[in-house]
Amino acid sequence: MRDIISLIVGYVTKINLPGLGVIDVIEIALISFFVYQFMAWIKFSRAYTLLRGILVVLGFILVAYVLKMNTILWIVQNLANVLLIAVCVVFQPELRKALEQLGEQRFVSAFFPLDAGREVTERFTDKTINELVKACFDMAEVKTGALIVIEKEVHLNEYIRTGINIDAILTSQLLINIFEHNTPLHDGAVIVRGNRVVAATCYLPLSDNMELSKQLGTRHRAGVGISEVSDSLTIIVSEETGQVSVALGGRLTRSLTAPQLREALVEAQNKKVKDNRRLRQLLKGRKKHEEKTHK
Repeated sequence: MRDIISLIVGYVTKINLPGLGVIDVIEIALISFFVYQFMAWIKFSRAYTLLRGILVVLGFILVAYVLKMNTILWIVQNLANVLLIAVCVVFQPELRKALEQLGEQRFVSAFFPLDAGREVTERFTDKTINELVKACFDMAEVKTGALIVIEKEVHLNEYIRTGINIDAILTSQLLINIFEHNTPLHDGAVIVRGNRVVAATCYLPLSDNMELSKQLGTRHRAGVGISEVSDSLTIIVSEETGQVSVALGGRLTRSLTAPQLREALVEAQNKKVKDNRRLRQLLKGRKKHEEKTHK
């Protein structure tokens, strides 16, 4: 046993590890940050589908290289520059959006929050909550049926694809117009992401829960069904009774009042306020202390 340990120690001591300085740590951190941002951009954009297509082509080229298909390799080698330009053209909208998002970020204030007093993170704004509450109870008064799904952490892209893209800022007027009787978009669900209506006329999975009342129609079962397969909050306005209900986590809460709906939306908003004034106050206190000392 001692011989094995001494052999391992001797082998480890012979390994020459490169020196790790401050610049190396900064480089690793920067590379990790940009790789993470790139992966997040790929995951939540149309570029993911395009990237899979490129990976298929690269796999085909690898097979050609292993099997020594010289003609195919010669064609790929001569078209390499053209293919790179073609990739840039295909990814142009995604690349432009990614660069715009990169330019909007405030890296200095993120690491050194001297000017910002408070940093607020939330899924949607208070204005969106007001518009949702107003729209739901305006439709409830005239018994206009509605089905509104509010996306949280779990993305609902597979259900968004079943509907018609809207991508508009959420307002009460927009929701009322969508669910108005005999309009092209009134049938199906509206999916909300952040402060925007992403799509309308979306098809949702129906719940198989036998405990639900037999009086409930397809709209309520669809609202409960989407809440069973995701963490979304679904608002249902009944066309028969005008009641406003909320489905969350597979449970249906019926006959909500406006304050109760607002409370559920505030909880789904997940609003967090981070106070960044401590460092600034500390520096101000230190400056005042130095001024008193000089006097």
